[in-house]
Amino acid sequence: MSQDNYLFNRSIRENIRMGRAGASDAEVEAVAKASGCDAFIRKLECGYETVVGSAGSHLSGGERQRIAIARAMLKAAPIVILDEATAYIDPENEALVQQAIAALTAGKTLIVIAHRLSTITDADNIVVIKDGRVHAQGNHASLLAGCDLYRDMWQAHIGAKDQLEGGRER
Repeated sequence: MSQDNYLFNRSIRENIRMGRAGASDAEVEAVAKASGCDAFIRKLECGYETVVGSAGSHLSGGERQRIAIARAMLKAAPIVILDEATAYIDPENEALVQQAIAALTAGKTLIVIAHRLSTITDADNIVVIKDGRVHAQGNHASLLAGCDLYRDMWQAHIGAKDQLEGGRER
């Protein structure tokens, strides 16, 4: 899954079913529930039969992402690759997308490509790449303790996050 998931100008049901062509309606709806999109789909005028528009233009970025996650869940691949999967998600949808990703990746091998370090802190193994080469690897705590580059990136990430939150009303 990438940050720019493509949806076809077809119904939501058909877009999810692209994960496994022979899936029943019940299977499609089950993965929609697991990915956190059943509730918003049912609020749409045509529900699962709603046509999403060209590239999913009738839906928000978070809604498109959750439909793409449902599609991936239906595929049931043993390895999931996420390429900046939350990069363009608004804060309101980010928690929902993170929950959907957790459901998608349960019991699977997960490879995450991320610049937003907060999305990878629970990873078993983080690989820090510098100039196209592996610079260091380990879990979040070991990299903070032993990798200056990772520690500097983490501090920059936390500083930027604090600045954004400091500018909002509390």
